[in-house]
Amino acid sequence: MAPDLIATLILASQSAIRADILSGAGLDFIQMDSGIDEAPIKKTLEQAGESPAKMAQTLAAAKARTVSLSHPEALVIGADQVLVCQGRAFDKPVDLIEARGHLEALRGRVHALETAVAVFQNGSCLWHFETAPELEMRKFSDEFLTRYLERVGDKALWSVGGYQIEGPGINLFERIEGDYFSILGLPILPLLNFLRRHGRVET
Repeated sequence: MAPDLIATLILASQSAIRADILSGAGLDFIQMDSGIDEAPIKKTLEQAGESPAKMAQTLAAAKARTVSLSHPEALVIGADQVLVCQGRAFDKPVDLIEARGHLEALRGRVHALETAVAVFQNGSCLWHFETAPELEMRKFSDEFLTRYLERVGDKALWSVGGYQIEGPGINLFERIEGDYFSILGLPILPLLNFLRRHGRVET
């Protein structure tokens, strides 16, 4: 961890793809794990009947807020994403058997990726953004699904839905509507617009 975090940009996540998006945009930042336990937060929200969109917003804010309290001068980015299909919210699969089950449930159907990003400083939210790209999986065969999972292996466990559209997972889809970076988990364009207003990106 850098010794001086004053006026630093922090990504409150260990997500490699979100870090790649920020790096690709030319941003200097520090990556930190928020350390929050998402499971009880999700359970509380589910018991309260909250929507998947609200769940993504709450988790994104919780990650950013937690890190910002420890590093109050920094701008802290938190992000989260919840996949929802026909009213069912999906978590990351725990193994390849569950990944196959998720993909079978999504096959031939449209699902949404409820995606949220928030920026906190000193424990307060300065900005947040939500979007929900829609993706339609094609009606691929069982044989194709078997070959796909054999090809990607444990990478199918890295994200909700068991796919990464930036790789072989794109072959699972019939149609995609929404921002590419939001689908990957970080709506970079609105985030950059916010950071420009705060002097963190060249205008």
